Amino acid sequence: MAIDPVCQMLVAEDAGAIRAERDGQVFYFCCAHCREKFMGQAGLQGSVVAGTLPGGQYICPMHPLIVEDHPADCPMCGMALEPQTYTAEDVPAAEERFLWRRFWMGAVLAVAVVILSLDQMGSGRITLIPSGLNPLFQLLLATVVVFWAGGIFFGRAWQSLVHRSPNMFTLIALGVGAAYGYSAVAVLLGIGSHGTALPAVQGHLYFESAAVITVLVLLGQWLEGRARRKTGAAIRALLGLAPTGAHRWHDGVEEEVLLDAVVPGDVLRVRPGEKIPVDGVVIDGKSAVDESMISGEPVPVLKSTGDKVVGASVNQTGSFLMRVEKVGAQTLLSRIIAMVAQAQRSRAPVQKLADTVSGYFVPLVVLAAMVTFAAWFFLAPASRLASAWVNAMSVLIIACPCALGLATPMSVMVGIGRGARAGILIRDAATLEHASRVTVLLIDKTGTLTEGKPRVTACVPAEGVDRRQLVAVAASLEMNSEHPLARAVMAFAAGENIMASPVENFQSVTGGGVRGLDHGVVVMAGQESFMEDMGIVIAAAQRARALALQHAAHSIVWVAIDGKAAGFLGFSDPVKASTPGAVRDLHAMGLRIVMLTGDNLQTAAAVARGLGIDDVRAALSPGDKQKIVREFKAMGAVVMMAGDGINDAPALAAADVGVAMGTGTDIAMESAGITLVKGNLDGIVKALRLGRAVMRNISQNLFFAFFYNFLGIPVAAGILYPFFGILLSPVIAGAAMSFSSVSVIGNALRLKDARLS
Repeated sequence: MAIDPVCQMLVAEDAGAIRAERDGQVFYFCCAHCREKFMGQAGLQGSVVAGTLPGGQYICPMHPLIVEDHPADCPMCGMALEPQTYTAEDVPAAEERFLWRRFWMGAVLAVAVVILSLDQMGSGRITLIPSGLNPLFQLLLATVVVFWAGGIFFGRAWQSLVHRSPNMFTLIALGVGAAYGYSAVAVLLGIGSHGTALPAVQGHLYFESAAVITVLVLLGQWLEGRARRKTGAAIRALLGLAPTGAHRWHDGVEEEVLLDAVVPGDVLRVRPGEKIPVDGVVIDGKSAVDESMISGEPVPVLKSTGDKVVGASVNQTGSFLMRVEKVGAQTLLSRIIAMVAQAQRSRAPVQKLADTVSGYFVPLVVLAAMVTFAAWFFLAPASRLASAWVNAMSVLIIACPCALGLATPMSVMVGIGRGARAGILIRDAATLEHASRVTVLLIDKTGTLTEGKPRVTACVPAEGVDRRQLVAVAASLEMNSEHPLARAVMAFAAGENIMASPVENFQSVTGGGVRGLDHGVVVMAGQESFMEDMGIVIAAAQRARALALQHAAHSIVWVAIDGKAAGFLGFSDPVKASTPGAVRDLHAMGLRIVMLTGDNLQTAAAVARGLGIDDVRAALSPGDKQKIVREFKAMGAVVMMAGDGINDAPALAAADVGVAMGTGTDIAMESAGITLVKGNLDGIVKALRLGRAVMRNISQNLFFAFFYNFLGIPVAAGILYPFFGILLSPVIAGAAMSFSSVSVIGNALRLKDARLS
């Protein structure tokens, strides 16, 4: 991130910024205009350096690249910047409170202006105010409403002109300013009592229009801010889950401490009904834990010695001791909150359409207002100036593009929050948009389709090899590995009371196997292809027995001792209970499912047949998986890749949408655009449904915004008057403009209750 040296906007190289060099320095600009302006200012040479913005705390909800370290207005759209940090309390922001105060105080004065305007037009008589002073009282009250209550609009409009970024406040200031200015001049020149033949614009004073429109816009901005605050409900709910204290256990003594005092390595006691303070591992005891706050699944999970537990989940039935592994920002809850907050402020590619339209929209509206003024001035049957003025005002006011600008970011914010509540963590808005268009799902087998907790179900030594020796060698080679098969070997050896000893000169071949020296003897373990590459000859009888197990969905690890095949271990990894139903749902959504695995073809094909998966690619290295992703993308497919291991990271990064199972490695999660906290395949179904729901919601919002202006501007210009005698009052135009934005936000908020399962 860097600061545009011309307009001080925050820009990023990967966000479409324009690059330029001068005197060996590289600068990034928000637009070509800023680049040319900067490059032409010789006086700035050597004195302006682009750098990072320290301590950025306030951000624009519509333009996330705009970041300041203090409260300010966005130079692009004029909206007040919002705090980047969230609190657990749902407290109105300072901007929201400010707008509310100005609204109700302005509303009282605006009502008085309306009463005076009705009296001035003969609808009644207020005897306390002489008729000759009535216009002056309207002028006085309207001045307070327009320039005190609505002064922020003129300030933002001025900033839009300074930054050459016209926005909704530009149109509001022009419309309200025109109504107030025309009326003020009329009063000061003493011509405020003349009438006009047009029934909708009787009277040449429009103080009530200026005042009421100002109040309506204030109301609309307040409602909009209040609705935007609701989009942070997901993060506030997560923040509210964190406990404030813990019970630290040391040398048999238990003490209550604040959460800030807990450090990795501490031992904590968690009692029934308490929230687990931080992330860690159970070292004594067992209990059922409710992890629905992060997984979206209401079924409690049984935890015992060696199982990991997550901070803010709820301990239900038993008491246990846990060793602290992660605290503060490193806990899963903190990472979820950070990921959701960052994603909610990202921009979807479809936002470029709204940005492009908005860039041309305001100048076109001003042009439409000028054409309307000219047409009414030259063609109106009477009171040409008043008619031209009021209809041009209506065009300016009704066409404010706020609804257009809000259409995408509001849907993204609510949709990503909805995903977080369901255990679906989405990195950015672009991922969400791509997820709505996925056509091919490439999916890893172990830990994704299956439980990822294989166990040894067969031990077949070669002729002349002792069974215990076979297991001991395999355990010695695998004892330092974190691979699921390695853990299964160690568990099997422990169950057989077989001790493993570290090997020397240990070497690992990715996707192949491992080798080393055990008391001076070369030992190896790995796939059949690895053994063949090492020159190990496998007997036909042994190969046949292994093949039979592979056809029954078993994985095989061969062991060699001193250059000879010593036998093999067979592993069974059960399919997750949620996988068959999820595969059916994915097929119903029109996706082609392809299994990618480093396992052998026979085992992979057996699993695929049982699940109805369309295609299988087996015996793959991490590089092979990445190549397959690129092959499908080259064929025009929108590719989603799902996996959980380090070997899946390259493919996850190459896919249009990478999905990491939360039960997998941190590297996989960092490489993916979506993380499923629970790690079940039905989370992919939910993620795809969420992506489609958000994009459908954005399309609805954009349609509402475009259709509203398509109808509103011609009506405000008076196109219906020659046929039906209908004109749109500026007050009605102001109300319609304000509530169009609120309607867009209301439609986006429907995503909070979107059904994903």
